[in-house]
Amino acid sequence: ELLPGYHPFEWQPALRNVSPACQVGIINGLSGWTASVDDSPADTISRRFRYDVALVSALKDLEEDIVEGLREHGLEDSSCTSGFTVTIKESCDGMGDVSEKHGGGPAIPEKAVRFSFTVMSVSVLAEGEEEAVTVFREQKPNSEMSCKPLCLMFVDESDHETLTAILGPVVAERNAMKNSRLILAMGGLPRSFRFHFRGTGYDEKMVREMEGLEASGSTYVCTLCDATRAEASQNMVLHSVTRSHDENLDRYEMWRSNPYSESADELRDRVKGVSAKPFMETQPTLDALHCDIGNATEFYKIFQDEIGEVHCRPNPSREERRSWRAALDKQLRKKMKLKPVMRMNGNFARRLMTAEAVEVVCELVPSQQRSEALRELMNLYLQMKPVWRATCPAKECPDQLCRYSFNSQRFADLLSSTFKYRYDGKITNYLHKTLAHVPEIIERDGSIGAWASEGNESGNKLFRRFRK
Repeated sequence: ELLPGYHPFEWQPALRNVSPACQVGIINGLSGWTASVDDSPADTISRRFRYDVALVSALKDLEEDIVEGLREHGLEDSSCTSGFTVTIKESCDGMGDVSEKHGGGPAIPEKAVRFSFTVMSVSVLAEGEEEAVTVFREQKPNSEMSCKPLCLMFVDESDHETLTAILGPVVAERNAMKNSRLILAMGGLPRSFRFHFRGTGYDEKMVREMEGLEASGSTYVCTLCDATRAEASQNMVLHSVTRSHDENLDRYEMWRSNPYSESADELRDRVKGVSAKPFMETQPTLDALHCDIGNATEFYKIFQDEIGEVHCRPNPSREERRSWRAALDKQLRKKMKLKPVMRMNGNFARRLMTAEAVEVVCELVPSQQRSEALRELMNLYLQMKPVWRATCPAKECPDQLCRYSFNSQRFADLLSSTFKYRYDGKITNYLHKTLAHVPEIIERDGSIGAWASEGNESGNKLFRRFRK
């Protein structure tokens, strides 16, 4: 018990296919797979912790907080030994270019994927009580401090086979833990914990890959509902969350067996774009960070179109487009000190989506009327944004939360009237989600921002650092 990193624990019932040993450190991510003849030496590809050992370690790190929480709620030591529920946020993200700048290491792909988890809350249902009380809640769910790496692998996230081979054992361990209770000493007494896993820290590309959906350019624009791109651009606001992991599995089964002997197109329409086997359960939600980035990209393009008055003349040449972009970049650099970026990133997105930026852009927009429309568009967006950004919107921005549906409706009206030239029969994935699904997800989970992938993204920075 006093040795660092060694915590005795047990599972009831014992986990299937997982050794009961507690003293397990970092293991080879491919352990359990037979070595294959491949171009990269298998033992360098991946390293991971055993999932249950990592969870125990994370809980023991929080021991003081949990015991403190019990004390605050007057649940003194003896009464509470069972009924603990732990909610875990899982995140997984691919990172490009992690090459050694001048190393002579083994030949491995120059990309990496990191899978990590965050203990979001620990609650306990005391015997004879109706309501569970939360004894621990993560205050900074998006910090790399609370985001524990579980598995690091040198894989390209698009290499589905290798990715699933490495994450396969992780998924198996996770499924085993769902049906079992952990017995672990907390505050000197053995207590029993159940785990809820919620895979929400994935960007859209990763969700589509894990859930067997077509890639993000698909006509099925959304990972939460069955809308096609055309439907989503016609009816921007009224959709509800229908997709789920189990439904995706059923649809894949239907795609595979084609019970009604339909043609490929009919079949695809029946399964709504599920054409691969869903591999890992993710929670249908919206990733706040990438939502920010996706929408900023869209506004950046609208700004260019408005500078060039595309609403008057529909098919501009590439040269014209290039000149508008140059004008926009120059203006942003001069007035806002915003350097143009190759690919939109979080920081650029945050600076671009401000009232100040719109004022700067409006100086280049010839018509007064269009400038007003742009200002209103941005204003509505800034009203909506805190709702899916805040860790706890009901506390942090209750007014915007109440007005969200109204604002998103007005936003959609603007897009489909004033900016119709851009949204005729098409809409970007994240814009659809921002307009259609935010209130429902918040009603279900209480927050979108808290469940975002940011902690994992910040951890990527650390990974790069240590990789050097």
